[in-house]
Amino acid sequence: MSILLVGVSHHSAPVALLEAVAVSEVDRDALTEELIAGENVDEAMIVTTCNRVEVYSAVDAFHPALDDVVTLLSRHSGLPVDELSRHLYVRYSESAAEHLFSVASGLDSMVVGEQQIIGQIRTAYQSASEIGAAGTTLHRLAQQALHVGKRVHTETGIDSAGASVVSVALDRAAEILNASAAEPATDGTGAAADAGPATDTPASRRLDGRRAVVLGAGAMGGLAVAHLGRGGISHIDITNRTPERADRLSEIARDSGTPAAAFPLEELASAVARADILFTCTGAVGTVVTLGDIHTALARRADRGPLVICDLGMPRDVDPAVAGLPGVTVLGIEALKADPATSSAAADADAARTIVDAELTSYVQAERMAGVGPLIGQLRGRGGQVVAAEMRRLESRLPDLDDKVRDEVANTVRRVVDKLLHPPTVRFKELAAQPDGENYAAVVRTLFDLDRDVDEEAS
Repeated sequence: MSILLVGVSHHSAPVALLEAVAVSEVDRDALTEELIAGENVDEAMIVTTCNRVEVYSAVDAFHPALDDVVTLLSRHSGLPVDELSRHLYVRYSESAAEHLFSVASGLDSMVVGEQQIIGQIRTAYQSASEIGAAGTTLHRLAQQALHVGKRVHTETGIDSAGASVVSVALDRAAEILNASAAEPATDGTGAAADAGPATDTPASRRLDGRRAVVLGAGAMGGLAVAHLGRGGISHIDITNRTPERADRLSEIARDSGTPAAAFPLEELASAVARADILFTCTGAVGTVVTLGDIHTALARRADRGPLVICDLGMPRDVDPAVAGLPGVTVLGIEALKADPATSSAAADADAARTIVDAELTSYVQAERMAGVGPLIGQLRGRGGQVVAAEMRRLESRLPDLDDKVRDEVANTVRRVVDKLLHPPTVRFKELAAQPDGENYAAVVRTLFDLDRDVDEEAS
């Protein structure tokens, strides 16, 4: 039995497609049951978050199972198979396990290092178990993934990796704005803006009197709002493709003491015209902030001063041509990751990947050994058959053999067979854990003639 993964995430699909494929908790059980009701999928588990839908299946045949999963997602989303397939990623066997371990570690998240995904994987597994869709194969996979995620978050500082990129971006933005400021910033009407609450943030990195626009209300947007608030920002305008999420994030900001409001995405240029910082991380595939948007915003800014754009989208949200506009500085994700201030975060991510690699090796070896378990059982069973056949032969030749003597002979023969089988069994387990271990199964089956009946051989 091998693991098949079929998924779609913020790495592979635009937001609109993710929204179409999204699986609610209500739908998850029904889709899982439908999948295992077919002939090609034995076990199934669906991991679903706001940024991904991933179907993990235990299968015997790759292509038939793949067709079943893709057809299921197509029917659920209402998208044609051809359109949907362009945005799907497929992993099989070891590659599927490696992906889930990376996801559990926070390495594949929009905000690197976020821990929420561990709980979402646990929920997916529990849901599959409760309806009988997760057997021994997915049990071992899910438990190992949860173990890997916990180990990564315990042994590394990856929890702060995503936050460090946001922090550095806003620090750099504050430095640029404050270095160019010849006089106190205004609120856009000409009146001096409120300086905001006092903090211990260095003056060169304070955002007192500044306004910001946050485009994207996901995890990264939430981090941006939190860091902007701690930097003393005077007001945050928040927008998102899904208005309800922008409303919620603005409410959270206000509850934390930072003035904030949500606005429609189509009013982006107007909001940017009033702002000093534009922070964007939408998870969209393709440009979200166009050259026209920023041109329009600049034309309405009057003498507000420079605009700093923090583009943390992967891929980037902002048209590259925007960086060439006068008075605009674009801070991209690659440059921020290269900043010395984020080097520790990069080291933590590398440490996390090292743990994932080590745990993957251990998991694969264990799976290979588990895979030959039935064959080892068959081999030991064959030894028992040999003992039984020889004892029947002995009893037919010596029908008057004393019971005590017969039992002692039987025990002696069993010990001989066990001792003969022990070394090859141990060595077989060791060899089975190697990359080409499956080849040894055929050798053992042939050497011990396991497909042939003992009584047939004896006759």
